[in-house]
Amino acid sequence: MTDAATENRPLRLMPYGRAYKPFSIGLSQIATTDWLEAEGDLGRYLDEKRQFLEADPDAIFRAAPDSLAAQQEALELIVRHLGDEHRDTHRLDGAIMSMAGHTVDIADGTMPPLMRAGLLIADDLAVLTRHDGHWHLSAGFIAFPSSWSLAEKAGRPMDEVHADVPGFQGGTRNAAMVTRIFDNLKPDLPAERFNWSFKGSNALAMPVSKHLPEDPFRPVRPIGDNVLRVERQTLRRLPETGAILFTIKIHADPLAMVRRHPENRAIAAAMLKQLDGLTAEERAYKGMKDADIDALSAYLREVLN
Repeated sequence: MTDAATENRPLRLMPYGRAYKPFSIGLSQIATTDWLEAEGDLGRYLDEKRQFLEADPDAIFRAAPDSLAAQQEALELIVRHLGDEHRDTHRLDGAIMSMAGHTVDIADGTMPPLMRAGLLIADDLAVLTRHDGHWHLSAGFIAFPSSWSLAEKAGRPMDEVHADVPGFQGGTRNAAMVTRIFDNLKPDLPAERFNWSFKGSNALAMPVSKHLPEDPFRPVRPIGDNVLRVERQTLRRLPETGAILFTIKIHADPLAMVRRHPENRAIAAAMLKQLDGLTAEERAYKGMKDADIDALSAYLREVLN
């Protein structure tokens, strides 16, 4: 369900409302200045991250010992970026960074570097390193997963991380392309891509395994009470270690806002085209049952009429 704060903010990214093919790699180069987004509700993200760490740190943070140098490089890169591009929300005083009612000692050696980095921003973070001929998820601070858990993926090569993603399993053309993209990614040339799904909650954290029989965040009725969950993902090469920093930022767009958007007909038409193009396997991966898609499609057709 949506809340008043979510209802009253503008739609921003809308990968569901434009010419966009779900389950494509869909990477676009971005300027380094646009790498991390500003977030007006940053306090909510940071509050929840800290709560999860206090309750069960192993559920949202995992790191291999050999990822330490890459974690440290990721922390330093994020701190520099925040100092350069987000001085209105982040202030560095010595080793203490302050933001949204929180402080982080970025030199605190009792806390892994990637954990310190994750407590500075809304995004989830993963460090990917290459060894034994494959890219691996070597470290992750994943507080807000979309129907997966870090425990299932940590330490694994990308073919296994993507094993459940239609069209990205090991041996597929997309899997080979992901490897080439990772191999050829250049420092200071970050890239972004988007995912979206249809959910009955605007919760940030949805740590549900796809192997469970039922999704507790499944769309509700009436259909207009649901949200379009958007992931903004970025990839950035770390120049010293050669690792890749992967970021994931969650947005929740109320479906009802599509109806009120000035370009509502164009958005609805694009969404219907995407929904019609989903295979049964892709629908299942998104956790979208036929009845939910039918109800969403009917809602969008009403927008068109």
